[in-house]
Amino acid sequence: MVRTVSDTQQQMVLVEPVVGIAPNPIHRWWAVPLAGIAMVVLVGVLLASFFTASRLESIKRPYAIVPSDAEEVESRITLEGVQRYPANGQILFVTIRQPELSLLSWLMFRNDDDISLRTYEDIYGTSTPQQLQTRGRRQMFSAQQAAEFVALSKLGFPVEKKQGAIIIDQFVCIEANAEGTACAAEAPSSDVLDPDDELVSIDGEKIETVSDLMPILAGLEPGDVVTVEYIRPGTDGTQSGDVELTSSPDDPDRTIIGFIPLDTTTVDNSPFPITIATDGIGGPSAGLAFTLTLIDELTPGDLTGGKTIAVTGEIDIEGNVGAIGGLAQKASAVRQTGTKFFIVPASQSDESLAAARAVVEGEVQIITVATLDEALDVLASPEIGGNSNEIGQPGKDFEPLS
Repeated sequence: MVRTVSDTQQQMVLVEPVVGIAPNPIHRWWAVPLAGIAMVVLVGVLLASFFTASRLESIKRPYAIVPSDAEEVESRITLEGVQRYPANGQILFVTIRQPELSLLSWLMFRNDDDISLRTYEDIYGTSTPQQLQTRGRRQMFSAQQAAEFVALSKLGFPVEKKQGAIIIDQFVCIEANAEGTACAAEAPSSDVLDPDDELVSIDGEKIETVSDLMPILAGLEPGDVVTVEYIRPGTDGTQSGDVELTSSPDDPDRTIIGFIPLDTTTVDNSPFPITIATDGIGGPSAGLAFTLTLIDELTPGDLTGGKTIAVTGEIDIEGNVGAIGGLAQKASAVRQTGTKFFIVPASQSDESLAAARAVVEGEVQIITVATLDEALDVLASPEIGGNSNEIGQPGKDFEPLS
């Protein structure tokens, strides 16, 4: 057994001189082209690591959705003026990245099941990266507000909600492609308006919330043209344009502008300050994880039965869990942490659920839920053993800590 470096060095000492034999000159000649080939390969690898795949027209999908992290939520939450109950288990939220690949990365990982290759349009659509970042921050703020309201309401705390401005999140699809996998035509209003635009008036009538918008549209018909005034991020003042109204895909008798608004509802009169650090997080997919962690921190016992549970999914102000993107890549991130349970939205497509289960290869149990209450039932199952059936409504007797 080698105990020290000196032991190893002593074994390398030659006791008697050895007469060497010089190599044949012809063998020396082969070393020159071999060294040249090695240098060319090295330079090629270095260039491929800096050369973006999008610069080659033959590569149609130079972007990718890749796994990022599965992080615990608890340390991101700050509560003031209320009793906090540390838990033994952990709730993880999961993130992904959407990078532009270098040529080397594309060559190495293009057939990897853990990543999903994408086009520029798949990642950014018609938006710029800056617009997507702005939208992601807004969605994250909305998710935080919804999580706070839903968690406090579930526990009986006195809390109210307040409607916010009308901001466009995305447009209604009025025609899908032949395969049913993408939108072939959006509502006519998308010709004038963009995601992130804030609506301020219709035909000169001021609107501040969705509640102001509905009575105006009730008196109009699909095909009518109205003048919309709006504020576009990054520009000064307001802009205006004429948009054609359309009918709702779910209710042909209901007239709509043709967009899905961002949920800008905020918590009003919160009984105590709640801060959730969202730096480095974009989008709304951590909403359910935030909600469950708040409930766990505000109640005695352990919501996760002492286990580590990964969670993803939007949460709306009514406690409904919405679908998210990149589920397979998030499942891969969960698997890499060794976590055995992953709660995901029931509204995910069959294809995305199948892809996620294929990635984890049975190492992670993927459980679907449609609402907060269903998620709490899952945590209370015998397999997990959480105490969500016992949390009650402690907020009804809440008195702020002095």
